[in-house]
Amino acid sequence: MPSNDRKLEIVTAVPDRAMVIFAHPDDAEIGSGGVVARWVAAGCEVTYVLCTTGDAGTADRSLTPAALAKKRADEQRAAADFMGVKHVVMLGYPDGELEDTRAFLGDVVRAIRRYRPHTVFVHDPYRIRGFQHRDHRKAGIVTTDAVYPYARDHLHFPEQITSEGLEPHKVRELWYWGMDEPDVIVDVTESIDRQVAALVRHESQVPGFNVPPGQTIGERVKRHAAELATGYGFGYGAVFRRLVARR
Repeated sequence: MPSNDRKLEIVTAVPDRAMVIFAHPDDAEIGSGGVVARWVAAGCEVTYVLCTTGDAGTADRSLTPAALAKKRADEQRAAADFMGVKHVVMLGYPDGELEDTRAFLGDVVRAIRRYRPHTVFVHDPYRIRGFQHRDHRKAGIVTTDAVYPYARDHLHFPEQITSEGLEPHKVRELWYWGMDEPDVIVDVTESIDRQVAALVRHESQVPGFNVPPGQTIGERVKRHAAELATGYGFGYGAVFRRLVARR
C-alpha cells in the first residue's frame, strides 16, 4: 500500500496497444484487470500472453492435469472475451515448470514483435516482501529480458525476422504488479466491477482465492483497491512499478 507521505503519479494516458504477460490463468485479471478494462473501454487493443496451462492449480484430487488445463483455458478465454481482450496467446508450458530458457524467451519476444505493444504488464520478479510463486518470478524475469534488449534488437532471434516476417519492436513502458514499492496509480473506479466479473469467470480457482468468511472475492478486491485510492480523489485504484524506455 502506498505511503501517505509519498504520493504516486496518477497515470491517465491510454496507449494504443498493451500486452499482459502472466504465468497462470487468472493472474492477468488479478494483477492488471482494472486497468485493462479501463483501457479497453478507451480503445486500447490488448493482448494476453498466458505462459502456463495452470494444470497444477487445484486442491481437487478428482481432476486430472489434462482436464484441469482444458477447464482453465476455457475460463481464461471467457474472462478475456468479457474484458474485450483482442488476442490471447497460450504458450502451453506446464504449471510449475517455467524456466529461464531460450525457448521461453523466444516465445515472449515473438509475441511482442507480433502484437507490438506500447505497454507491457507482468509480475514483478524482484519482490522480496512475502512469498511469490516461482512461475511468477520466471515470467517476470523473462519478460523483462524480452522487452529489453531482445525484442528490440534485430540480431536477437533473427530467424523471426528472416523466416517469420516479424520486425524488431521497442516497448515503451513496462508495468510490474505485485511490487514492493509502487510508483504509479490508475483510477479504476469505473472499471473495477468489470475486473471482478472477469475474475469470477475463473470458477475453478474461486475456492482458492483466500476470501475471508462472509466476504466475496469482489468485496475483497474492492476493499483493497479502495485502500490504495485513499487520498487520491477517486474511489478505487490500482498501483504498479513502471519502467519507461529511453526514446
